[in-house]
Amino acid sequence: MVFTFNDTSLSSITSERLLRAMQSVYSVLCSLNLQDKVSITTAHSLAVLQTSYLPFACRFHPDLTPCLTAILNFHLKTGSPFLINAYPYFAYKANPKQVPLEFVLFQPNSGIVDPATNLHYDNMLFAQIDAVHFAVESLGFKDDAVCVQISETGWPSKGDTDEAEATPENAKKYNGNLINKLVCGKKGTPMRPNADLNIYVFALFNENMKSSPTSERNYGLFKPDDSSAYYIGFNSTGLLSTSSNTSTTPSSTGSSSSSSSSVPLGSSSSSGSTTSSTAVVVS
Repeated sequence: MVFTFNDTSLSSITSERLLRAMQSVYSVLCSLNLQDKVSITTAHSLAVLQTSYLPFACRFHPDLTPCLTAILNFHLKTGSPFLINAYPYFAYKANPKQVPLEFVLFQPNSGIVDPATNLHYDNMLFAQIDAVHFAVESLGFKDDAVCVQISETGWPSKGDTDEAEATPENAKKYNGNLINKLVCGKKGTPMRPNADLNIYVFALFNENMKSSPTSERNYGLFKPDDSSAYYIGFNSTGLLSTSSNTSTTPSSTGSSSSSSSSVPLGSSSSSGSTTSSTAVVVS
């Protein structure tokens, strides 16, 4: 995620180098006849949007438009996805009195209606995804010409004193309800109800040695000693199951450090199995 600052000149230089790197890797894949098997992409934060509410009105920052247009053209040419990291938790944390907790945790709520499209949203993540869809379309990429996927989302299981809703219970609700919506509901967003929707949850392990607020260190499904931060359940086929309350046993090594990884929790097009594709992410 390189487009998160206000320095336009830096963004321009960085985008040129980023795009050249993506093109170079793609050229190598073409020389090996692997371009149809491996995707080349890069991840962006929602900070690339000038506004993220309401979805229909959302556009990219004007200063970033040339950079993102060039990257979107690369995706259009190669068939690779445009990746976004989306965290409803941050939106809730910034406006807890205005954003209903149920709306961000995929729980029953009245939702919102985008007056420009009459599309109804019952959760914030899907509204954020469609905000990106509208922003992409505003640059001329119509009708899902470029696929938008979520490379990161999640909820912290622990936070500081000003992060009251960063709890194991809410983290379990967010990730558990998300996978149930994708696998059981088998539908995309209100704007793209029939499109494939691949979402990756951050993270596999807590990043306990990270220098950051407590919540930033506690997005993992597991703790550094391999015990569960909260139980969401993996069965033998890799699917998630929230029906068991079994917890994992700490490893004998009791390691005090860990690295994190995104976990593919599912696709709206899956039929009983978690799906993923090979990709190279340039950042």
